Amino acid sequence: MVLVPGERIERWVTNFCGRHGETGLAVADGALTGAAADGSTFEAHLPFGAAYDGLPEPAAFAAAVTRPEEWGVLLVRKGGFAVARLRGATLVEHKIGQRHVQGRTKAGGQSQQRFARRRDNQARQAYEAAADHAARILGERAGLPVVTGGDHAAVEEVLADRRLAGLVVHEPWLAVPDPRRAVLDQAVLDAGAVRVDVVNA
Repeated sequence: MVLVPGERIERWVTNFCGRHGETGLAVADGALTGAAADGSTFEAHLPFGAAYDGLPEPAAFAAAVTRPEEWGVLLVRKGGFAVARLRGATLVEHKIGQRHVQGRTKAGGQSQQRFARRRDNQARQAYEAAADHAARILGERAGLPVVTGGDHAAVEEVLADRRLAGLVVHEPWLAVPDPRRAVLDQAVLDAGAVRVDVVNA
C-alpha cells in the first residue's frame, strides 16, 4: 500500500503504465483500478472512505480527491500524542504532548514487577492525557471523520473513552514514530492522500 497525494496521482498512474506495460483502467467497488499487461494491478481509493463513481481516467479521479469540511487526526504512542482538527486543508486546532514512559529493565524478580507497574501507570496517565485533549478538540463533534496512527493498543485505549464515541475512524492507519510537530504535519498530508493497493507481478 502506498499513499499518493491527490495532485500526483495522474503521474503515478502514468509511471505505473510505463513500468508495467499497457494498462486497462476501470472503476470497481468505488475505486479506480488498473490491470497491466505483465499481470500487475492497482486499486486507488479516495481518502476518508469516499467512493469513486466517475470515469476510469486519472484526471477525473484526481479531481474527485477532496477533504471533508471538518476532520481530525489522532496519533498516540506510549511516548506521546498528537491530536488535530482541520477544516479542509487548514489546521484549526492541535495539541502535541510528550510523556515519559520508563524503558524496560533487565532486573528480575520484584524489581522487574515494580518497573512493569510503573510503566503501566505512566502509560495509562499518557493515554488519559491524550483522551482529555482529544475530547476537547474532537469529541464534541458526532460523526467527525478521523484518521489515526501510532501504536494500535494505545489508540484503542484512547478511543475507548466514551467522550470520543462519536468519532468515525477512516483508513489509512498511519505508522508514525513518537508524535512531534513534523510527524503531525506529515500525518495530515498522508491522511488526505489517495490510498493505492499495488500488486506487482
